[in-house]
Amino acid sequence: MNDPKNNNKNSLNIEITDEVSQGTYSNLAIIAHSKAEFVIDFTRVLPGTPKAKVHSRIIMTPQHAKMLARALTDNIGKFEAVNGEIQIDGSGNINNFPGFEGGSGNTKIN
Repeated sequence: MNDPKNNNKNSLNIEITDEVSQGTYSNLAIIAHSKAEFVIDFTRVLPGTPKAKVHSRIIMTPQHAKMLARALTDNIGKFEAVNGEIQIDGSGNINNFPGFEGGSGNTKIN
């Protein structure tokens, strides 16, 4: 006899609020780390704006950061298999940020 409790033993029910389900747009992530954790700040860089506000900060263990990196690599590979290689313009300097001009030149995109 099947026990309904055991059918979902490996599943996880994740809830999301209406506010969170709307998402937050970010075109820049700033990453810092210590031995114990990775901190990822998500922000938006807008043309003609001298500074950017952090809209979300995610803190995770090094193990979870590595799992996230693997998941992103896997999903980017799947995306590129269907849509072609994602092109990145510039050297990673904020002055070369696609579609933006100006800036102080001392901010790096990670």
